[in-house]
Amino acid sequence: MIFFIFTFAVLFLPADTKASVLQEGSSGEQVTELQETLFHLGYLPVSPTGYYGALTEEAVRSFQADFSLQTDGAAGPITLQKADNVSVMARVVYGEARGESYEGQVAVAAVILNRIKDPGFPSDVRGVVFQRNAFTAVHDGQYYLTPNQTAYKAVRDAHLGSDPSQGSTYYYNPDIATSQWIFSRSTVTRIGKHLFAE
Repeated sequence: MIFFIFTFAVLFLPADTKASVLQEGSSGEQVTELQETLFHLGYLPVSPTGYYGALTEEAVRSFQADFSLQTDGAAGPITLQKADNVSVMARVVYGEARGESYEGQVAVAAVILNRIKDPGFPSDVRGVVFQRNAFTAVHDGQYYLTPNQTAYKAVRDAHLGSDPSQGSTYYYNPDIATSQWIFSRSTVTRIGKHLFAE
């Protein structure tokens, strides 16, 4: 009977397909995804290979140091979540502000971080980004474009404390905005085509 229960559990219970910790010697799709983020951020000096070697470990250490994580060179759940957050934010920056100056792109990333800190918004990156009607790029599909290195670096600089939006939780292009509500927000600054507001 015990053998039957064990066999049933092994055969029919879902297995966790993602590694809980990526470290030197790990390989696969999850390593490639992590390496792509590290490469776009400028931490990994070579193209992704899918193998977690010494260069990836060094890149992870630099990433962890800049993003205030435990600096051990291994990509555990917290490091992997932070890397995913960076990728999500880079997609928003690219979709919303790729035609803007670098300062304008950092400001868009900063708005996401400012919303996370504001009790009126969700408290995590995905919650903020996918909140209904929060970002045009998510609504119109531009979020799904592949972000460039500039978008990733803008996210990194916002995480490092740069906030050209001056604490804003909103931004919009007044020439194309269709919601009258957004015009009721107090303007903090203008960067390129975007007004940043609270």
